[in-house]
Amino acid sequence: MLQRPIPDRDYLVLLSELPLKRFRDLPTFGSYTRQIERQLRTTPGVVGYSLKGRLLAKLFWTLSVWESEAALQAFVARDPHFHVMSAMQPRMGQARFLRWRIRGAEVPPRWRDALERRAR
Repeated sequence: MLQRPIPDRDYLVLLSELPLKRFRDLPTFGSYTRQIERQLRTTPGVVGYSLKGRLLAKLFWTLSVWESEAALQAFVARDPHFHVMSAMQPRMGQARFLRWRIRGAEVPPRWRDALERRAR
């Protein structure tokens, strides 16, 4: 967690599903992931984030909590994230994104709950 949430405040949660097409793209994905993690550490408005993956399935998820949609969009529009999205697009299957709101007292969201939401 990058900042302590306020218990009675609402926050935005983003779950992203990122499927890679080929195993040979894993090193590039890993390198880009480290760049984005460095960006997240200095991004205003991010409360926390985590990454989960099923390596053999070439499937990855991110789970992040944001103060607002505006903070999330500002992050997405900045490099390296903006560049990475363009560079990885031909190497990925269809990415999926799911957003919902939670109270600060519920942060961090649980992976199990997030993946169950995705499955619905």
